[in-house]
Amino acid sequence: MKKHIPNLITLGNLLAGTIAVFYAVLGQLEFAALFVIIGIVLDFFDGFAARILKVQGELGKQLDSMADMVTSGVVPGIVLFQLILRGSSNSSLASVFTWQTFEFLPFIGLLVTLGSAYRLANFNIDTRQSTSFIGLPTPANTLLIVSLPLIISFSSAGFYVDLVQNPYVLIGISILCTYLLNAEIPLFALKFKNFGWADNNYKFIFLLLSVVLLIVLKFVAIPLVILLYVLISVWKNLQKAE
Repeated sequence: MKKHIPNLITLGNLLAGTIAVFYAVLGQLEFAALFVIIGIVLDFFDGFAARILKVQGELGKQLDSMADMVTSGVVPGIVLFQLILRGSSNSSLASVFTWQTFEFLPFIGLLVTLGSAYRLANFNIDTRQSTSFIGLPTPANTLLIVSLPLIISFSSAGFYVDLVQNPYVLIGISILCTYLLNAEIPLFALKFKNFGWADNNYKFIFLLLSVVLLIVLKFVAIPLVILLYVLISVWKNLQKAE
């Protein structure tokens, strides 16, 4: 019976992601973000449960990728589609593009869905990613994207709200996220073999700065935390190369 527990948790991730799809399609992006976060939490615990119960297997690995494809692949693409669609009513953008081109601009957001699918498939066959990551993990990428409607709805800082409503910025985010998902950039995993400073200084720095950013900036901090994760990983790689 215990071998099915991680798979049931994974199916919970898939269910949360499927519900998020419905909310995203309906344009209720805050609810979509909520169910994505639930799915990502379940995604963490299915692997944790499999390791604790010692029931890791190929079925769980494949099921996990399928669930992630919905929660961290389909949903962020639809969220970006909706955000670009809303921002595309900007008159300055409409004056640059013809009406036909303007109508199809929101589909650029779905590049993230394609990039996520490629990353998930590649992750399953890439033996280099057992203890770290190559490219941005799909859950981290998804958290960045679903934080955007939360910033719009709950942030009091007008500058940040205007920024993430700008269709040019959203298109740039779509392209950048698609690239980062599959970039050949080694990124550290938050796994601790020990808690010594020498081996984990970059992880402690990241966690400390992340907590400070989240306390001060709240939802606005989420994209900054993901950016910080990439920058500290690059800094670590440069140190290692020296």
